[in-house]
Amino acid sequence: MSEDATVTRAFGGQSMVEPLRRVLVRPPRAEDLSAWRSYGWLDAPDSAIAAKEHDAFCNLLHSLGSEVLLGGPDNGNPDAIYACDPALTCDDGVILLRPGKEARRTEPEALEADLVRFEVPVAARIEPPGTAEGGDIVWLDSETLIVGRSYRTNDDGIAQLANALSDVRVEAFDVPHVDGRQSVLHLMSLLSPLDRDLMLAFPPLMPVRLMELLEERSITVVPVPEEEFATMGPNVLAVAPRIALALDGNPMTRKAMEVAGVEVHTYEGEEISRKGEGGPTCLTRPILRSS
Repeated sequence: MSEDATVTRAFGGQSMVEPLRRVLVRPPRAEDLSAWRSYGWLDAPDSAIAAKEHDAFCNLLHSLGSEVLLGGPDNGNPDAIYACDPALTCDDGVILLRPGKEARRTEPEALEADLVRFEVPVAARIEPPGTAEGGDIVWLDSETLIVGRSYRTNDDGIAQLANALSDVRVEAFDVPHVDGRQSVLHLMSLLSPLDRDLMLAFPPLMPVRLMELLEERSITVVPVPEEEFATMGPNVLAVAPRIALALDGNPMTRKAMEVAGVEVHTYEGEEISRKGEGGPTCLTRPILRSS
């Protein structure tokens, strides 16, 4: 690909750490947040404060160099603000996933309408009986995709991802049961890439084979302390190599990242993150990452 094509393209990037150029978010709406209980949120969100938090989050993304794309609604679905889960970005466009949480099955269709508006092609789709959610899927590098086999991402979904990404090594790892289906973990509940050779993670729950793979790749692990695991310490969005966006309120994790040479920016997310259990990676669907 020519340098001009790289500069002008509107989508792509098989990475979690290259500079985040375009990112899709879905603003919270009062009429959707009112269904919080049926979607398993921890507490009732204040819709006015949630809107302010989300606006500030978007402004921070913009200040860090990202073009922020506002997605349309998925009516009645408070989880739709977690734009990561219905899709995966690859060099050919976006793969529409199929959420394992049945109440979220309408999100890929809503996202597809956004992709048409923003001129982003659909590269593939996960079809029944496959399920896959973006929170379980991590680009380790441009040729390696690691996928969490969880209650939300099944074997068939992983096989379909591998088929759609035939030139990519797709490695699956079991995600721990912990509290089970009602308080499900994604792979990114346990880890977040910070750079090509740096990973934030909670080692006590990491799959052994995945820890061995990180060691094999000479990827250093920045450990999240046990006290900050439940408050989404491991859930951090890299907006560029060693520049991270994190939920406010995990000071030990922030200090550990800074000691490792990471520039950390934080946002207030009591309503949009803590109550719905979705951190900065959950709130964003990267559309373009490029150097």
